Amino acid sequence: MDLVLWILAVILVVAGVLALFRRQILWGVVLIIVGLLVGPGGVSIFT
Repeated sequence: MDLVLWILAVILVVAGVLALFRRQILWGVVLIIVGLLVGPGGVSIFT
């Protein structure tokens, strides 16, 4: 389960960074924050 959460967190953070490059600041910041919260190192919403 940790591996799945880690992969999901990486995907969310990468999508957030790409959104920032496309000038979608709010959406990018939200994706990065959610990615950090979901990751195994963060406050996981699944545990």
